[in-house]
Amino acid sequence: MAEQSDSVGLRRRLVSQTNESNSSSLIPQISLDLSIYCLLRCARSDYRSIASVNRSFRSLIRTGELYRARRQKGIVEHWVYFSFNPSGWMCFDPVGIRWMHVPRLPGGEFCANFNGALAVGTELLLFGKEVTGLQAIYKFSISTNSWSLGREMNEPRRCSFGSASLGEIAIVAGGYDRENNILSSAEIYNSDTGTWESLPRMNIPRALCSGVFMDGNFYVVGGIGVANPNALTCGEMYDSKTRRWHEIPNMLPARINAMEASPQLVVVKNELYAAFYSENEVRKYDKGRNVWSTDGSLPEGVLPMKLWGLVFSAYGDQLIVIVGGRMDLDEPSPGGIVVYDCVPDEGPLQWSLLTFNDVPIDTSFVYNYTVVGC
Repeated sequence: MAEQSDSVGLRRRLVSQTNESNSSSLIPQISLDLSIYCLLRCARSDYRSIASVNRSFRSLIRTGELYRARRQKGIVEHWVYFSFNPSGWMCFDPVGIRWMHVPRLPGGEFCANFNGALAVGTELLLFGKEVTGLQAIYKFSISTNSWSLGREMNEPRRCSFGSASLGEIAIVAGGYDRENNILSSAEIYNSDTGTWESLPRMNIPRALCSGVFMDGNFYVVGGIGVANPNALTCGEMYDSKTRRWHEIPNMLPARINAMEASPQLVVVKNELYAAFYSENEVRKYDKGRNVWSTDGSLPEGVLPMKLWGLVFSAYGDQLIVIVGGRMDLDEPSPGGIVVYDCVPDEGPLQWSLLTFNDVPIDTSFVYNYTVVGC
């Protein structure tokens, strides 16, 4: 019955969006219900070639309805989008071990903020500045494989904020305003409507902070505060039901270096992990006791000098590290991208070399990255 309901819903949206009332099938000689069943389970990387089957399927992909139905049924592939320069992007499919180039930003005159990328729904949001110096948001659509200008935030020049997404919504919190004041404000983005809504303010202003969703709630952690030379150790949790922020004292170890104000945080199976660069450690957070324990180290092939500017993230139930340069060799050399992954469990982390792509890149520094699940 669930399969039939999904097919009926997709059928209605297909007819309304393609204006083809006689669309009885997406794939010739196969019923619409069976067509949708098959398409939902096809590899995402095959969609472009399958789209040549007919106009109805091509239109259905571009609307994003197929991706929404996949997520509803728990059929999600996680692709990693990253850039080694402010305007050039690549995409990596960890399941199919495929590397793909992403279209360049329109005009190429956009300077993205460092760590200013965020995946939400079927979009990639990129925060930065136009050549004129004005803040802007570019939006990359997974459905259409194209960039467009997105709607600006209510705090239009917010930068260096914490952010995270959950399905079709994302939250950004803190950061700097246009006068470099540290903010306590926060906003929520809805990718279905493309709009921003202001949220209640946090208890403590902070910038250069990290954000994650865990157990359905948004957490903002670390960063630097007002008139405080040291990094903040507290975090805050936003409860969407009560619309209130709850402070979590001593959520991070004390850190003096502002560049390490917030480690890279990822959530796997509602468990929080962090990469602490200077110690070359991956730690796991105990929510009940509010303490961190060492879960292992970063991959052996990652040199200490490369710890800042690498990708430490999650795709599905796995952790992933992506770094530029021939880090798998005894003598590192320029060029190439190395990918490691592991499945976190009760024992020490066991990293595996997933793949190495010998592509020429300008630098081994990762400017931006995000993981899109569709």
